[in-house]
Amino acid sequence: MTQVILLCLLTLFASGIGTATGFGTSTVMIPVMTLFVPLPIALLFVGIIHLCGDIWKVLLFKRGLDWKLILGFGLSGIAASFIGASLSLHAQGFPLKRILGAFLILYVAYMLFKREWAMPKTSGTAVCGGFLSGLFAGFFGVGGAVRGAFLTAFNLPKEVYIFTSGLIALFIDVTRVSRYIWGGTRLQQDLLLALIAGIPISFVGAYIAKRFLDRLPQRFFRIFVGVFLALVGAKLLIWA
Repeated sequence: MTQVILLCLLTLFASGIGTATGFGTSTVMIPVMTLFVPLPIALLFVGIIHLCGDIWKVLLFKRGLDWKLILGFGLSGIAASFIGASLSLHAQGFPLKRILGAFLILYVAYMLFKREWAMPKTSGTAVCGGFLSGLFAGFFGVGGAVRGAFLTAFNLPKEVYIFTSGLIALFIDVTRVSRYIWGGTRLQQDLLLALIAGIPISFVGAYIAKRFLDRLPQRFFRIFVGVFLALVGAKLLIWA
């Protein structure tokens, strides 16, 4: 029972962070869970929580629907992720995550220095942004933070940023969770109980994050996301 309570608290915290930033649920949960359970089981548990978080983002931020951005960004990103994954197979032993960490830190520094900088919101830049984020995600293996970095480059309204990030991640998470289950990964009874309790708790975390974002002025939102991108970058640079 203690494990169930702790996992529920972890889910609440991670869901709030993941919703508010558009990424970060796995970044928070995976390192903690792998201390106690094998990685495949941690990936399945967190993958389901992450998938539910994607659904909450879509439902809570549906005013941010922008099909032109979603199709341009999402389809090119999914295709490019396969290319990036293929390239990564030939880069064994290369410090990929540390390079990504350095990239994220430099990107945030530039974004904070040039606060008004933004890519033009056209179909062409959406396709290019999606392709680059998918390529980085497939190559480095860290999807949410890379996607968040490129989406913030569009300087989007809060609702559009969160909704777009959530819907793109939803397609990816359905695929990978299905693959975990098809591959034979299963949750034991205590983790299954924690998961059943954690799903509605993840909604609570997402709702709290939405209330926070409703009160956060748009001019500070980009800085808020940038701070968390820098934290992820520092983690990858130091502890990858």
